[in-house]
Amino acid sequence: MNNSMAARPTPSAVLEVLHPITWFPPMWAFGCGVVSSGVPISQRWPEVVAGIVLCGPLLVATSQVVNDWYDRHVDAINEPNRPIPSGRIPGRWGLYLSFMWTAASLLLASMLGAWVFGAAALGLVLAWMYSMPPFRLKQNGWLGNGACAITYEGFAWFTGAAVMVGGLPPWWIVTLALLYSAGAHGIMTLNDFKSIEGDIKTGVGSLPVKLGVDNAARVTCAVMAIPQVIVIALLLAWDRPIQAGIVGFVLVAQLALMVRFLRAPVERATWFSGLGVALYVSGMMASAVAVSSFGAA
Repeated sequence: MNNSMAARPTPSAVLEVLHPITWFPPMWAFGCGVVSSGVPISQRWPEVVAGIVLCGPLLVATSQVVNDWYDRHVDAINEPNRPIPSGRIPGRWGLYLSFMWTAASLLLASMLGAWVFGAAALGLVLAWMYSMPPFRLKQNGWLGNGACAITYEGFAWFTGAAVMVGGLPPWWIVTLALLYSAGAHGIMTLNDFKSIEGDIKTGVGSLPVKLGVDNAARVTCAVMAIPQVIVIALLLAWDRPIQAGIVGFVLVAQLALMVRFLRAPVERATWFSGLGVALYVSGMMASAVAVSSFGAA
């Protein structure tokens, strides 16, 4: 065995390849699931802690290291200082870490019930398919961003509710999780505007590449807004006017940002993502609070 294979990565390199900054969105969605269940956290706090660890430091971290492993050749050209191409994670340790985190995720999920295990297993399948040949869902803007959106938002929300109710969450919780997952597809597309040139060179069919910048920007805004309109209608139908008003307010604020974003999508995508996503996830929590009494009843 050569030295690069025998060497082991340092803890700091492992932490870097797990990308902790990406853990927040699914952990927030998990929190929305917990709140939407209506079950007091005090009754299930060990499961809540375990679910947070599952959704962030395990499941999302797995997707990150898998992606970095299969992108190592591209990163060696574009971002050579990353842990794998730089050699700070030597040999095949990137693949080994992918297997280890996948196994740890499944083990913890199995302790939280059948529905949590099923959601975690499906999420892991999508995470591997997103990056691994021959699937490489990330090369298709519709499929890749859809896989990210459903796992980061929908499965995490579902997991939070399933942990609290100890089984399959009721339909209204699943409906909200799916709607906010659909809207999150647009959020994922925002990240593609900053890498158009690289995507063209490497054959990645992101929506800005497939549809053109202006059309992709319009689709992004529509995909974010339409599910929130449906959520508002549902909240009104469920006699939750206060929360419907909150979601309506954050949507109007997003629409104002969208107008400015559409004038210069490439230059303002990151700006819109920073402000618009904060508003979007605020509406998620308001919706979760709205249905929490349903679960308690």
